[in-house]
Amino acid sequence: MALKELDRVVFTRDAPDVGVAQGDVGVVVHVYPDDAAYEVEVFTLTGETLAVATAKAGDLRPVARTDVVSARAAG
Repeated sequence: MALKELDRVVFTRDAPDVGVAQGDVGVVVHVYPDDAAYEVEVFTLTGETLAVATAKAGDLRPVARTDVVSARAAG
């Protein structure tokens, strides 16, 4: 999977160390060489940054046309 900067992605696993849960949506802000990993920024629905997480390709998937946004309280 070749993600690019500014692609919207969905986390496929929890990243509790940074407060990210499976299903959270983020934006790729940096792609490491050879797509080894990605920096992904996750926002609240009001636009505040919740986390910036380093994720491997297997921890993410591209947003699909049929995905529905849901809400959960951060914390």
